[in-house]
Amino acid sequence: MIGAILFGSFALFLILGIPIAFVLALASLGAIGFAEYPISIFAQRLFTALDSFPLMAIPLFMLAGTLMSQGGITRTIIDFALAFVGNIRGSLAHVVAISGIIMGGISGSGVADTAALGTVMVPEMKKRGYDVEFSAAMVAAAGSIGLIIPPSIAIIIYGVTTQTSIGDLFLAAVVPGVLIGMGFLVYSVYYAHKHDYPKEGGSSFSDKVERFRNAVWALVMPVLIIVGIRGGIFTATEGGAVISVYALFIGMFVYREIKVRDLLGICYKAAVNTAAISSIIAATSLFSWLLSSEQIPQAITTALLGITDNKILLLLIINLLLLFCGMFLDSSPAIMLLAPILAPVAGSLDMSLVQFGLLMVINLTIGLLTPPVGTALYVSSNVSKVPLGRLSMRMMPFWGVMILVLLLVTYVPALTNWVVK
Repeated sequence: MIGAILFGSFALFLILGIPIAFVLALASLGAIGFAEYPISIFAQRLFTALDSFPLMAIPLFMLAGTLMSQGGITRTIIDFALAFVGNIRGSLAHVVAISGIIMGGISGSGVADTAALGTVMVPEMKKRGYDVEFSAAMVAAAGSIGLIIPPSIAIIIYGVTTQTSIGDLFLAAVVPGVLIGMGFLVYSVYYAHKHDYPKEGGSSFSDKVERFRNAVWALVMPVLIIVGIRGGIFTATEGGAVISVYALFIGMFVYREIKVRDLLGICYKAAVNTAAISSIIAATSLFSWLLSSEQIPQAITTALLGITDNKILLLLIINLLLLFCGMFLDSSPAIMLLAPILAPVAGSLDMSLVQFGLLMVINLTIGLLTPPVGTALYVSSNVSKVPLGRLSMRMMPFWGVMILVLLLVTYVPALTNWVVK
């Protein structure tokens, strides 16, 4: 009965358009009242959820991402990518794909990367005769890679939720993230040749070297994060602090696009984004605690395993469930809600938590690009002024690329498990 109240009120409030943090909190409050738990549980669980040292990585990486996005990083990366693909037909589209991979290793947010790329690249592509619907779809797809490539906020939340090594998850995410980006690049090459899109012109060797020198500060960032965490030099939380200081130094003294007067606004923006995620984490933790108290995850696990004992079919069912949930929930609440429920099912199928984590994050990344709650899709639609329906139709080839990589992650464990000790 508690499960029915939780999920029923959750669905009702979601349909009414209430923000997701309040949806989760109100649904939990109703269940607490019905089950006659002490009302103090409500406040205690909300506080306990955020009283976690690993979760401090989120505001720190948010700050680092904000510093880098305002510190000239987008322009520098685009210039660097253009130097190497400028002599290929449709070079601006290829720049978007490459920039999505590189920027994914900096901001940790697919939505932020979509906004940054879209603001710069969509007007430029329109100017040069690119189909605006293709341009908007390319930007949305490439920007969404930020949810997969480390340092990904979604991966940090999954690691904290399931007690999985964030260093292992970061390292394992590189291969599928790059594969998805390369898939987008291959499609953009095909599409550019089919529609005879222009070249931007090649650059000399000295120009390539110069642009690399300008971009190397940004390119070092994801390497620094992974090597530092995996090498035991710092934890994920400490890594967020290190990268924030690094980003501040680069933005102020190397690219010189951040002034002292900008710091208050940057901190405010990072704080607002952190508060939004933290409220979702707190409310989701309360919701998940109620589910666990009523042993609902165990019941769902038993039900799923009762459908079939075929591992291939069960993994397909899990993927379909995650894809469906990703269409209605953002990545943070979806992970906090579903990871405790589905991780035991994955464990019963001899799937490592690292592999399952990447499976879950890729599914939810696809959710960023699917209506009705595809956040990256809305951002790209707003920037490009392409109606959501038409943009969704143009996303199909990109969904195909991501689903292909998802199937590889699902059924080829070696793709992610090579980092597991």
